[in-house]
Amino acid sequence: MRNLHWRIIESKYVFKDRWFIARADKCAMPDGKIIEPYYVLEFPNWCNVVVVTEDEKLVMVRQYRHAIQETIIELPGGVIDAGETPEQSAIREIAEETGYAVDSVELLYSADPNPATNDNHAWFFLARNAKPIAQQKFDDAEDMDVMLYSKEEAKRLLMENKIQHGMQVGALYAAMIKLGWLDWK
Repeated sequence: MRNLHWRIIESKYVFKDRWFIARADKCAMPDGKIIEPYYVLEFPNWCNVVVVTEDEKLVMVRQYRHAIQETIIELPGGVIDAGETPEQSAIREIAEETGYAVDSVELLYSADPNPATNDNHAWFFLARNAKPIAQQKFDDAEDMDVMLYSKEEAKRLLMENKIQHGMQVGALYAAMIKLGWLDWK
């Protein structure tokens, strides 16, 4: 197979903030062609979790997303803090965002959210037998409602395009197949 890997000749940061960093790279393609600038957005790694209670209710959150200026239904999740594994982050995010606790999480898959421009990675987990134990503990820029859905309601959310976060749609389908909520042939 051909080598398609670009070589970075030079990088410079054009913007740095607590939420993301923008970098301009000067790159050489294998044929020698120079690409300048190629912008890369550096975001933190994050995780999302499909959380299911003991009585098979799906635990989701409803929150405002300013970029699209809408309140939407999502999976609990967030940034993986320094020193945390993705699994530890998933369990912490469930507790913070929903007030539910789980003993463990099971990896559904991991992916690169937008490999054309973003350098981060995301993990998607399934958590079973979640129990409500505490109140939510939000970060400064968070405010959300906990929503519980039956498996039929959860399927309907997907089929009626009510889940707007594209990567979370895949996680929901993967979890529903693993849980036996959807037939996979």
